[in-house]
Amino acid sequence: MNPPAAPAVMAAVVVPVFRRADGELRVLLVRRGEQGPHGGELAFPGGKGEPGDATPLATALREVREEVGLAPDQVEILEALPAVDTLVSGYRIFPFLARVQAPATWQFQAGEIAEVIEARVQDLVRPEVHATGLFQFAGGPDAAPAPFLRVGPYRLWGATLRILDPLLPRLLAGEWPV
Repeated sequence: MNPPAAPAVMAAVVVPVFRRADGELRVLLVRRGEQGPHGGELAFPGGKGEPGDATPLATALREVREEVGLAPDQVEILEALPAVDTLVSGYRIFPFLARVQAPATWQFQAGEIAEVIEARVQDLVRPEVHATGLFQFAGGPDAAPAPFLRVGPYRLWGATLRILDPLLPRLLAGEWPV
C-alpha cells in the first residue's frame, strides 16, 4: 500500500500577456535564479503563498509585484486557469491569465529572477520549437523524457508548459482582448 500523498503547497502565478509597439502578442516569462527547487528554469512570475495572502489571486498579485515590479493597477485578470500540480516539488499552482501594461524596462528582483523574457506567442507555436528531451527530476536516479519548448537558448517544460500549452491556440484565436 502506498503512503498517503503529502498535501500540496499552494502557489500562484500570473501569466502576463501584452503587446509592444510592433503589435506582436507576447507572454512574459522569467528565468529563475539558481536557488531553490526550480532554479534556472523558465516560469511565470509567482510563488508560494504566505500567511498574509487571503487567496491564490492575492498570492499571484503579490508575487508579480515583487518579482517583476507590476503594480495591481497594471494587471487586469482575464481568467483564472485550471490549477496544475508539479510532479516532483509538491506545489499546486493556481495560474491567472492577465493582460498587463508592460513597462519600457522590466524591474525584476535580482537573485530570485535571473532574466525576464518577452516571448512572442507566434514563436511559441512554431513546430520547430517543440521537442522532447531528457530531464533529471529531483530525487530521481535517471533522466526521463519530457516535452519542452525552445525559448531562445532555454527549455520551457514542466508545470509552466502544462499551463501555457493549452493557452497558445486560444491566445492566437483572440479569445481574450489583448
